Amino acid sequence: METVGTHIRSIADMQRKRSELVADGSAGGRRVTVTCNADGVPIDVVFADDIDDLDYDDIAAAVLEAAQEAAVKVVAMAEDLLAPVRAARAELPSLSSLVEGMPDVRTNVPELQRASFESKAVRTRFATGDDAASRPRSVIDSE
Repeated sequence: METVGTHIRSIADMQRKRSELVADGSAGGRRVTVTCNADGVPIDVVFADDIDDLDYDDIAAAVLEAAQEAAVKVVAMAEDLLAPVRAARAELPSLSSLVEGMPDVRTNVPELQRASFESKAVRTRFATGDDAASRPRSVIDSE
């Protein structure tokens, strides 16, 4: 039982540390920097003084690219933080080894699937088979 208590405390500590993670991503020639929190949510956007060298479409694309870069970085940081907890959990006996007839939950739980970084418009095009070249890239392109 002491091992389980230690494991629970390490999970709580990891969750606290994870909640404090942030990561930055930059794009548009480093004119756009986005900071994402541990959940991959943008919490800050900074434009360089020369942002006006980019047009609106380029700024929008750079914000998206920088946010995605920051989100990927923070997920990797969280995975690194989780690694020791996962290793310790793997050493604990499973419930199915302690209770006869209990299914092994570890093998029956599906893997978490990561959300797509593709825009809704791109996902719709893939689903419907529309040709991307014939569609506007943004609202500005459709005017």
